[in-house]
Amino acid sequence: MAQVPQRFFDALAVRTWCGLSLRALGHAREEIDAINVYPVADGDTGTNLYLTVESAVAAVEAVFAAHEADGEPRGGSAAPRDGAGGPSLADAVGAMAHGALIGARGNSGTILAQLLRGMAQVLSVRSDTDHTGGQGLQRALRHAAASARQAVAHPVEGTVLTVASAAADAADAAGGDCAEVARAAYEGARAALAATPGQLAALERAGVVDAGGHGLVTVLAALVETFTGRAPGPVAAPHARVERAVEGQCAAEEGDGNGPAFEVIYLLEAEDAAVARLRQRLDALGDSLVVVGGDGLWNVHVHVDDAGAAVEAGVEAGRPYRIRITHFGHGDAHTTKAERPPRERAQRAVVAVVPGEGLAALYTEAGATTLLARPGEPPASGELVQAVRRAHAREVVLLPNDAELRHTAAAAAEQARTEGIRVALIPTRSAVQGIAALAVHESERRFDEDVVAMTSAAGATRHAEVTVAERQSWTTAGICQAGDVLGLIDGDVAVIGADVSRVAATVLDRMLSAGGELVTLVLGDEAPESVADHLEARVREAYLAVDTVVYRGGRQGALLLVGVE
Repeated sequence: MAQVPQRFFDALAVRTWCGLSLRALGHAREEIDAINVYPVADGDTGTNLYLTVESAVAAVEAVFAAHEADGEPRGGSAAPRDGAGGPSLADAVGAMAHGALIGARGNSGTILAQLLRGMAQVLSVRSDTDHTGGQGLQRALRHAAASARQAVAHPVEGTVLTVASAAADAADAAGGDCAEVARAAYEGARAALAATPGQLAALERAGVVDAGGHGLVTVLAALVETFTGRAPGPVAAPHARVERAVEGQCAAEEGDGNGPAFEVIYLLEAEDAAVARLRQRLDALGDSLVVVGGDGLWNVHVHVDDAGAAVEAGVEAGRPYRIRITHFGHGDAHTTKAERPPRERAQRAVVAVVPGEGLAALYTEAGATTLLARPGEPPASGELVQAVRRAHAREVVLLPNDAELRHTAAAAAEQARTEGIRVALIPTRSAVQGIAALAVHESERRFDEDVVAMTSAAGATRHAEVTVAERQSWTTAGICQAGDVLGLIDGDVAVIGADVSRVAATVLDRMLSAGGELVTLVLGDEAPESVADHLEARVREAYLAVDTVVYRGGRQGALLLVGVE
């Protein structure tokens, strides 16, 4: 079905472009993953680009939803609105850039986020009309390519940066409206993509084009469709060889010699001067360094051998959060190519969604592959599938640790099964149930026996949380007001109060009234320091046969998580 064309680049065009880009990357994701060999042959560039754009789409849709909730017209007109109802171009491109920034995944996703931010910096400049034409789009593409190069510590030709520059050059040479400029940018990028194997040895050895560049051409094809109503056709990947062995990937993976063992990504709240120092420190620690963002919020991406040092550098610069550490699975990163053993799948792994950095560290120490869920931003099924792939095992036990993620996790498990991975989903409703399941996990047991034991341990663990109400609402314990302290037991509000310690004590007493042997307390960053001591003392005094263990959860959303086994 043909898309209704947009004449100008306005808020509606931004919305349309983002939606079409997500759809196009969804179709191209597997092909792009299959040709991903640089800078690391980890086969996830297509997925990373999809997740990055998915975050941008969510941000743009939120802006439109906010305007519609205020009673403004839905969508808009393809004609210039000159300030009429609906979000402004600045609002839309700002949301697009911010969404991509906070959701950026991997090297190429981070660079794409900077490309979108570069475009937004040009398109958000206020003018007499709330839209731009061909010349504005030319300027936006040029600034995008330049800002992306500046974000990369050591730009390499034959990558997405080359493709972006070629798109900007072709757009500059074109005249006319947005449709003509977009078409020229697409054709220029497509030609540059075809030439990438001759610019980068890893691509030439593998017989593929650059995966990140392929993704950008896909996004530019969606831009053409936005302004013409028709896609320019499938993105051809000249010389691309997508028949990659599942276990070994392609020749490029074995041909790059030594390489860092970890990919580290995090969002960072920091001042510009601190980020400049951070760039220098991370550049000395590893490679593939990309730092994008501005105005106090940054997305940091680097490949290193010492993941802890990369995170510590972020702590010194500001406040890092949403930290993701991925092991590339190439064995000892310090071995040579000849010494490095072939990458083999583990027999069994546990993949868990966790709500805070502290719990992520706890789960990781216990041997699980973790996916950090920031409060209010649950992971998509694609992220769960990516985590299952990252575990690189024949059998995977999946712990969603959230009742709201049950259907998302089920979809991810089904997708992983189509890829030949045996997945068992344990419907854990809280991270404390996941801790109980992980405690009895034994990879030497038969898979079915291990799953039964873990499911039994999780089911035998009652869970609770103490949190703060965000708004007035009806609950099973009565009406709560914004700012009230809520105690939820097994997902239902059981206590409403004003004091965290008192509410937590009441919750704990009600849970232990049915018996128990072990209390697990997970404190969030915003919980009062005295809460854990108060609860431990209460258990010692009133429940003599019950043990207590306390963990620090970090920024987990809830003030306190409680488990009783």
